[in-house]
Amino acid sequence: MKPMPDNEINNSKIAFRFIILLGIVSLLADMTYESARSITGPYLAILGASGAVVGFTAGAGELLGYGLRFFSGLLSDKTQRYWTITITGYVVNLLAVPLLALANRWEIATALIITERIGKAIRTPARDVMLSHAAAAVGRGWGFAIHEAMDQIGAMIGPIIVMAILTINGSYRFTFATLAIPGILSITVLIIARMNFPQPHKLETETEKHRDGKLPTIFWLYLVSVGFVAAGFTDYPLIAFHIKSHLLLDDKWIPLLYACAMGIDALAALVFGRLYDKKGVLALIMSIVISSTFAYFTFSFIPAFIVGGIILWGIGMGAQESIIRAVVADIVPTHKRGTGFGLFNACFGIAWFIGSVIMGILYDFSLPALIVLSICCQIGALPLLIQVHKQISRPVMMK
Repeated sequence: MKPMPDNEINNSKIAFRFIILLGIVSLLADMTYESARSITGPYLAILGASGAVVGFTAGAGELLGYGLRFFSGLLSDKTQRYWTITITGYVVNLLAVPLLALANRWEIATALIITERIGKAIRTPARDVMLSHAAAAVGRGWGFAIHEAMDQIGAMIGPIIVMAILTINGSYRFTFATLAIPGILSITVLIIARMNFPQPHKLETETEKHRDGKLPTIFWLYLVSVGFVAAGFTDYPLIAFHIKSHLLLDDKWIPLLYACAMGIDALAALVFGRLYDKKGVLALIMSIVISSTFAYFTFSFIPAFIVGGIILWGIGMGAQESIIRAVVADIVPTHKRGTGFGLFNACFGIAWFIGSVIMGILYDFSLPALIVLSICCQIGALPLLIQVHKQISRPVMMK
């Protein structure tokens, strides 16, 4: 094996610094909004909202949070203003959270919760495009894995801090106001990244051979395959509902289980991200095979099985969240990457939403049917992913 030229080594180091900066931004951002999401349900109840309002708020927020990414991605490609769109999205995303402390009606709180999701929709495709340029210099799987791991560390730490604040102070308003601290820090680091890396596209040195203005055929095949995976993946709130409604574990263990899942998510992202750079889409296929039976364990009535299922659920989340973005970056041309990420995220979110609704309905009627649907959707994605793996050339994957 030939040694890497000095200029490539230097470029890799610079790209790695950029990835770490964006990772810190995401870590602090997740500490802000994931912490808020862990207590918005009880907060809406305190403000007088009904269960239907809480369900609508969560569903509408997620649907807009994913669906609007298509338009955000399209806008980022049209204008080429990736930094402007990213910063705008983060400001909307993060400042909506501490403003919840000022909400004195559930209608206002609902609007702010949905606004937070819209902010995330605005910034995600543009940020992922910039991240993809840096990841090309260190290994796409590894670059996205590092970002996902740091992201999930924030998602793990944040709810634990919120639990501690509520234990000491007991005030939801004070807790939301406190979340302004990581939010402001996140925006500050983002601005520092903008000042130091004004043109992240220069981190990706390889030029494209084709610019026909179209998304490649393999992208659509990949989109369908990952849609099956998304539809078969259960939301944690449904798992928590199962645990709570059957009194399978004490209440205190439910948020801690989620925190542990986020930690496993981070570790899995690193392992499978590195594996992706060596094995390509086979790494994603392996992760799905490993985690596909999580529903059988998480919806059991044996606490030890539930813990095991949460571990599998965390592995699946971490591997997919890191690898799926890396694949998009590898198969979509640079000039269409914002559109590609936007469309991909929108379809992924819609598939997740539809699957979640169906599995929520099945939970009330037939738990075995829910489990079978979850497993079949994920396993059903494998033949399509195998075709994607066969069509992707190794020289393109190993940039």
